[in-house]
Amino acid sequence: MDLNLIWFGLIGVLLAGYAVLDGFDLGVGIITPILRGDKERNVAVKAIGPLWDGNEVWLVTFGGALFAAFPEAYATIMSAMYLPIMLLLFCLILRAISVDFRNKVETSAWRFFWDCGFFASSLIGTLVFGVAAGNLIAGVSLDERGVYIGSFFDLFGPYPLATGALAIAAFAMHGTMFLFLKTTDEIRNHLKSWLWHTWGMFMVIYVLVSMMTLIENPHVISKVKNAIWAIPIVVLNVLCIANIPRTIYNEKFGQAFVSSCLNIVCLISLFAVSLFPDIIVSTGEGPSLTLYNAASSQGTLWIMFIFALIGVPLITSYTVIIYWTFRHPVEVER
Repeated sequence: MDLNLIWFGLIGVLLAGYAVLDGFDLGVGIITPILRGDKERNVAVKAIGPLWDGNEVWLVTFGGALFAAFPEAYATIMSAMYLPIMLLLFCLILRAISVDFRNKVETSAWRFFWDCGFFASSLIGTLVFGVAAGNLIAGVSLDERGVYIGSFFDLFGPYPLATGALAIAAFAMHGTMFLFLKTTDEIRNHLKSWLWHTWGMFMVIYVLVSMMTLIENPHVISKVKNAIWAIPIVVLNVLCIANIPRTIYNEKFGQAFVSSCLNIVCLISLFAVSLFPDIIVSTGEGPSLTLYNAASSQGTLWIMFIFALIGVPLITSYTVIIYWTFRHPVEVER
């Protein structure tokens, strides 16, 4: 049993779970400016209120699993992206505070302040996620010891910024679909046109990033070609994106949301394929960190695997129960 490969896959599952579940939370925050008035923003906050903290359990578990299974990769990522990660943590904290504090005082100025915090933290946090993914795909400069030797500004090249924009567009589309399904009446009618707008913006950026990947990162294409089993993922990704406007037009909005979920899973899967067997691609003199030379001992991986067999089903069960409990639409306060 290849425990290194198993843990690479489990970490990918945790990341995909977080992207799908917390992706619409972040997306709702990103589209806050298009919501009209305090009532619609109240509905948006109520729609994600019971869910967002449970969704972030997937991120915490992902970080813990990466630290325990691939400590050298975790250390390199933390040293290379320390400031962006601190910014990300600040955004996640600010987002949580904004959701909780906005209704503590019944004044428009107070709520506007926290609505701005909710929007900014969701937008910047998503951008950081996308930029980090873009850097891992393109590679970072490592020395012989696996230490990052680039500068802070090297992390914000054209390609990482483009992948950051793709993450924002994907989550905005995902969040719009979720909020549409969770609302009724006027706000639902208002969001219907934005289903098309957010899909259009995502489509444009998706094509742009795909072209940049072909031009600037040809190693990604070679890895996909070498992994024949990944070809169906590419096909499914394209079909999901194409199915979204079809289902919106036919008013099958539940199917559109499922297509959006599968689209994000496919993007995370292709991200993993573009790295495999590396975790951090080196563009410097040092070697890349792979799922073998950056891993913990086999004993540690075995112990963690046993805990994962217990913990992951518990997290999944908790998520299913929460979503089933709060499955009903949120009504606008009169």
